[in-house]
Amino acid sequence: MLNNIPVENAVQARDQIAKLESQGYNRDNIYIFAHYQEREEDITDALNTAEVSMGDQGFFNTMKNYVVSRGDELRSQMQAIGLSKEEAAAAEKELDKGKLIIIAKGLQ
Repeated sequence: MLNNIPVENAVQARDQIAKLESQGYNRDNIYIFAHYQEREEDITDALNTAEVSMGDQGFFNTMKNYVVSRGDELRSQMQAIGLSKEEAAAAEKELDKGKLIIIAKGLQ
């Protein structure tokens, strides 16, 4: 099962992560995305959630993401952890509005 949750800010993200943990999700399987990479990194570090790794997306996609737009990189990362192309595009539109996206995976 995969959850894709838009939130307005880090406080709401923290609350949603607590809810996900109470449902059985592990923080190693909860990802936070933000349009601005620095914001994403800061919130990920503060809330101790997972980062999309080379293992998730593969070597070539990781390297490709260094030269594409931030939107392309985000959609690629979201697809690497399980969103469909359409779901990733819809989530990226929420990011364009300044929201954060929380994706939790792992429960069956």
